[in-house]
Amino acid sequence: MCRSIKTLRPPALPEEATEEDIRAAALQYVRKVSGFRAPAAHNREVFDHAVEAIAAATAELLDNLEVRGAPAGRRAG
Repeated sequence: MCRSIKTLRPPALPEEATEEDIRAAALQYVRKVSGFRAPAAHNREVFDHAVEAIAAATAELLDNLEVRGAPAGRRAG
């Protein structure tokens, strides 16, 4: 149905995740959970809202993670 969601924090991702990376992961998650690659018109709004909410939660998570062994002053996201 969809490709695997990749890890978005260093060192798995050598650079910081972009908004595009985060949104792609959120979209893949919503596709997997809903079982739809693309929603029907009557589900478009709720589908898009879920993608945006998950992208925001993911960005917040990455911004606040502290990874042991990361260079000083660098957080995970």
